[in-house]
Amino acid sequence: MRLIVRTFSELCITVGAVIVLFVVYVVYWTGVQAQSATAGQIDTLERDWVDRPVADTTAAPPAPEPYTTGRGIAVMYIPRLGRDWEWPVLEGTAPDVLKKGLGHYPATARLGETGNFSVAGHRRTYGDPFKDFPRLRPGDAVVLTDGTTWFTYRIERAPYRTVPTDVGVVDPVPRKSGFDGPGRYLTLTTCEPEWGSSHRLIAWAHLDATQPVTDGKPPALAG
Repeated sequence: MRLIVRTFSELCITVGAVIVLFVVYVVYWTGVQAQSATAGQIDTLERDWVDRPVADTTAAPPAPEPYTTGRGIAVMYIPRLGRDWEWPVLEGTAPDVLKKGLGHYPATARLGETGNFSVAGHRRTYGDPFKDFPRLRPGDAVVLTDGTTWFTYRIERAPYRTVPTDVGVVDPVPRKSGFDGPGRYLTLTTCEPEWGSSHRLIAWAHLDATQPVTDGKPPALAG
């Protein structure tokens, strides 16, 4: 009997230690990994922007290069989620992409173009980019830059809760968004509840203003 009790006690301690280590990994270590990865992505984007050839203003603008899976597209800022909230947006929504930042749904519009530029991000783990997603409110600014232009979108309504199979939320004119025709839209998606994935939270926004980066930061970031 003593052997059984001792064996069971040791098993419980081992299982407890494994659970603690797993929690530390999920809560802490994935955040450390994400901080390093996102900083690296932003640095890469900024270097690419500095090295970008100067455009010939006398010629027709060249066709935009297609987005490349896993590579940075833009940097996003949401003042409502924090003064220092800054995340890279990469092409694709595969798990390995979302470990490095936010992910652009490949089948949706390009940044700033007519259609629906749609972006996914983790609610928890890997830096918790959308931890405070429910705080978003109508009129909040979502600002992105591709190194040439600042794009300021404005949240249309409070976050909408739905199921993962509701793919219409990223349609060119997203269902249930309140938009009544084609436009230049932004959709943000994340998991719901905070530590689960049975549902999704959605925030829709419309493009409110653009300005060249040479004009300085947009008003939404100037404060």
